[in-house]
Amino acid sequence: MSTLSVEMLAAAPAGPITSAGHAQLGIAVLAGIAVIVLLISRFRLHAFLALTIGSLVLGAAAGAPLDKAISSFTTGLGSTVAGVGVLIALGSILGKLLADSGGADQIVDTILARAGGRAMPWAMVLIAGVIGLPLFFEVGIVLLIPVVLLVAKRGGHSLMRIGIPALAGLSVMHGLVPPHPGPLAAIDAIGADLGVTLALGVLIAVPTAVVAGPLFSRVAARWVDIAPPEKLVPQRAADTGGPERRPGFGVTVATVLLPVVLMLVKALVDVVVDDPRHHVQRVADVVGSPLIALLAAVLVAMFTLGRPAGFGRERLASTVEKSLLPIAGILLIVGAGGGFKQTLIDVGVGQMILDFAKSWSVSALLLAWLIAVGIRLATGSATVATISAAGLVAPLAADMSTAHAALLVLSVGAGSLFFSHVNDAGFWMVKEYFGMDVGQTLRSWSLMETIISVVGLGFVMLLSLLV
Repeated sequence: MSTLSVEMLAAAPAGPITSAGHAQLGIAVLAGIAVIVLLISRFRLHAFLALTIGSLVLGAAAGAPLDKAISSFTTGLGSTVAGVGVLIALGSILGKLLADSGGADQIVDTILARAGGRAMPWAMVLIAGVIGLPLFFEVGIVLLIPVVLLVAKRGGHSLMRIGIPALAGLSVMHGLVPPHPGPLAAIDAIGADLGVTLALGVLIAVPTAVVAGPLFSRVAARWVDIAPPEKLVPQRAADTGGPERRPGFGVTVATVLLPVVLMLVKALVDVVVDDPRHHVQRVADVVGSPLIALLAAVLVAMFTLGRPAGFGRERLASTVEKSLLPIAGILLIVGAGGGFKQTLIDVGVGQMILDFAKSWSVSALLLAWLIAVGIRLATGSATVATISAAGLVAPLAADMSTAHAALLVLSVGAGSLFFSHVNDAGFWMVKEYFGMDVGQTLRSWSLMETIISVVGLGFVMLLSLLV
């Protein structure tokens, strides 16, 4: 268990802040989630405010004193932001450097120049997977859509044959692989090891992206046969004020993968050495910590990406500043989700889930997936579903091995991607960018998300038998 998780447990109340029974707690959970769903979907309230109000409704419905409910929410918010806020900020800086320097364009152009017609869907899922590591899903869409439209138009490909693999690559990374906000928050809530979760997440993400991307795109192309929208003219970085010079392909990929490699090295050393006093493990624990790994990648990127693009000190400072502005809303949502999670725990819902799980003949991994699916369908937010479900199932990880705790995180992540529909902002982004109607978007994007969720769960269950 991480130091942060230990501190959170130490700060948490010794017992539930209410003596409500299971029936009342169940009603309280439904009331809290219903309020969140209603405020987000019906009244279009920002998710941060909806989660805040929903947490207070949850506490009140569970019979908790209002001051205790407020304390639980603020404690969870603070702990979550402290745990993942800096990592989200560093990931945003790295993504902005990648985009503004032209490094993302360099990766795209190099891979596409070497990919033939039949290999194009595989090239697109590879591009999206690599670029999607440090980028938020929405940023990845904005970055890749012009490339998708350009490749489909010039090569005469079906838009689905090119677009679905790109979307699959981005979505899989978003739901299963840290340092994205959802997986990071789930790791923090469940107390899983980040390096092990990252390793298993990548292991599951690759085949899942293949099934939901290049393979499913063959079917999607038959169901939804559309041409690239003419009104959406592709814009490249150089066309929008980007640099005329760009970093090389090899150095760009190495920079993007640096934090992943460092965290995987730490996980490997933990398995091979397994001695906290050994100097190799002590060094690996520092270098492979997510904070140091991402910080190192950002500092390296300033030289490997910024310098070839001709960025001076002022341009680097401006890029960093601009990268932090868009994530304010994300940090607030993630933090409020952590507050909701802590309220769930403190009123005793986590223990209630644990009691039910003991009497049900259902796998904890499947239970975690089902809870995340329910919240995802209700709220439309993968991040909210991940954080809320992780808080509910966190007690199930108490007696789990390190690998199975990581698989619990990935079960939640897979469930959080299930069937994106009209209450998901990503649904409308894909619909508008691809020029589809609602029915076409459901048959392509929504079904692709469902495939990712189900296939991801399948691989999680398979790995649970092997580790």
